Amino acid sequence: MKKSILATSLLAITLAAPMVHAHKTGDIIIRAGAVTVSPHEHSSSIKGDRGAAAGANLGGKATLDSDTQLGLNFAYMFTDHLGVELLGATPFTHNVRVKGTSVAAANGKLGKVSHLPPTLSVVYYPADPTQAFQPYVGVGVNYTWFFNEKLSNSAKDGGAEFQNFRVRNTWGWAAQFGADYMITDKLMLNAQVRYINIDTRATVYSRALATRVKVDLDVNPWVYMVGIGYKFSL
Repeated sequence: MKKSILATSLLAITLAAPMVHAHKTGDIIIRAGAVTVSPHEHSSSIKGDRGAAAGANLGGKATLDSDTQLGLNFAYMFTDHLGVELLGATPFTHNVRVKGTSVAAANGKLGKVSHLPPTLSVVYYPADPTQAFQPYVGVGVNYTWFFNEKLSNSAKDGGAEFQNFRVRNTWGWAAQFGADYMITDKLMLNAQVRYINIDTRATVYSRALATRVKVDLDVNPWVYMVGIGYKFSL
C-alpha cells in the first residue's frame, strides 16, 4: 500500500513538472529583477597625499552602505551548457563615511557616490537541458565606473573644508552562482549571487589641512539578485 502511494505521488510530481527544454544553443536570455550591492569594504588608513600634510597618516577608514536597484541580465548560449552573460543595472548610489581619523573634523558623512558595475561572465549549466531546475556557475571580468561624487554639506562646510571628491574607476574579477526555474519553455524565475572584486581609491582635498587626502578602498561587494527571465532564439 505504501509503495503504491509513493509511486502515485512520484507520478503526480512528474506530471506536474513542466516539460521544457531549458536552455539550448542559440538561446538569448533576458532577466530583470531587484539587485542589491552589499559592500564588504576594507580600507587603508587615510593619508595626506599632496600639500602641507603629504605623507601624514591620519588613521581611520572609509565605509559604504548598501543599495538596491533594477538589475538586468543578458545572456547568449553557445551550447546547451555554456554561455556568456552581461550584468547591467540602473546606477547604484552609496553613502560614504569617514571614521576614526586623528582629525576630528574629518569624521562623519563624507558624501555619496554613484556607480555602474557592468560584468561580463562565462556561465556553465551542468544539469540536463530537459530539467526545469537549472543551476549554474560563472566567472568573469568587471569594470566599475564611479561618477556623480557629491560631498555632504557637513563635509564641505565643516572644520576640514573638503572639496574635489573623486573615486577612481577600476577593473576586477567576478564569480557567481545562481539558478533558473523554468515556468514554461520561455519564462523562468531566477536567483543569483555574485562576488565582485572592486579595489579603488578615493581622494578629497581639505582646505583646512592644505592637503589632498586619499584612502585605498576594497569595496568587494556581494551582489544579490532575484527576478524573472524570458528566452528566445533569433
